[in-house]
Amino acid sequence: MSDKEEMTDKEEMTEAAFIDRFVNHMVLIGGTEFADGSSIEKYAREVAPTYWAEPNQREDGPEACAEADIDCWEYAG
Repeated sequence: MSDKEEMTDKEEMTEAAFIDRFVNHMVLIGGTEFADGSSIEKYAREVAPTYWAEPNQREDGPEACAEADIDCWEYAG
């Protein structure tokens, strides 16, 4: 896939597709549950729209946004 095709792909992505890819990637990397037993999928579905709402983050793609969010987990608490 060329850079032009990738850009078109991102421009045409719907919010629902972004959220699904974000959630799938977060669960793939982070697992199904946090240490406290709460659902990573539920958390991802709640937070993904905040990344979609920011054009600069949206253009990074859902997988990069999910990884950036996961990177912050180490610093919480």
